[in-house]
Amino acid sequence: MDPLALKAALGAGLLSFPVTPFGKDGGFNRAAYSDHVGWLSGFKASVLFAAGGTGEFFSLAPDEIPAIVSAAKAAAGDTPIVAGCGYGTRIAVQIAQSAEKAGADGILLLPHYLIDAPQDGMFQHIKAVCDAVSIGVMVYNRDNSILTAETLARLCDACPNLVGFKDGSGDIGLVRKITATMGERLTYLGGMPTAELFADAYLGAGVTTYSSAVFNFVPALAQNFYKALRAGDTAATNKLLVDFFYPFMNIRNRQKGYAVSAIKAGVRLLGFDAGSVRPPLTDLTEQEVAMLDDLIRPYRP
Repeated sequence: MDPLALKAALGAGLLSFPVTPFGKDGGFNRAAYSDHVGWLSGFKASVLFAAGGTGEFFSLAPDEIPAIVSAAKAAAGDTPIVAGCGYGTRIAVQIAQSAEKAGADGILLLPHYLIDAPQDGMFQHIKAVCDAVSIGVMVYNRDNSILTAETLARLCDACPNLVGFKDGSGDIGLVRKITATMGERLTYLGGMPTAELFADAYLGAGVTTYSSAVFNFVPALAQNFYKALRAGDTAATNKLLVDFFYPFMNIRNRQKGYAVSAIKAGVRLLGFDAGSVRPPLTDLTEQEVAMLDDLIRPYRP
């Protein structure tokens, strides 16, 4: 996909990150993934992200990612597929190139591995990935990888295929400076865990879309929230926040890593063979799964 076409697709509606199912041997379960992604594609996400954060990118070996991207492309119909990418620069370049070869329509560059880095170092890192592929690239401001508006402007000048900025920092002041500075040069994505909890604030900062993790198991609810948000229907978004998202947050906050584990549990509750999360994450307890089951029962497709 042409980078500008991907930029338009990113801004056209709700986005989501399918979970990555693992079999009993711990390996990627392609059949289960294809089944789930094919089902999700019927709920009209604008873009799906393969091997992203909710897809446990951090637990995947780099050579597992092309197979996940290929399976997503085969199952998603016309829905564009963006591949997760990250780690150090050389590994990130290799992942980006292998994902493009496997059919990815774009790259989401997650924070580099472990160490803090100066702005010029992050500029060089991101530019190397952009230069390595012809497809569109999105950067993800989060944790140890926080770009300033000035660095992002330099990257936009140097990298024509840089088309998106995703924020998981929660720094609304910085986000607003970036959206005001870069304007329509980029598409802006909300990337906080359980992004619906922050969607109103991000919309006010110029971020018009976001990736919904709960789309994995309550896709109709996720789309209804997004549509109400964009329509300015505060009564509807408030009701969904109170009835679903805040109770879900209470389950998610019971243990570190549950922002992913609770999503995978929800997918299993719908009957998909998602398997367990990989270490260092842990699955929900039986009691917590029962709590989640009670919560989602009214919203099951």
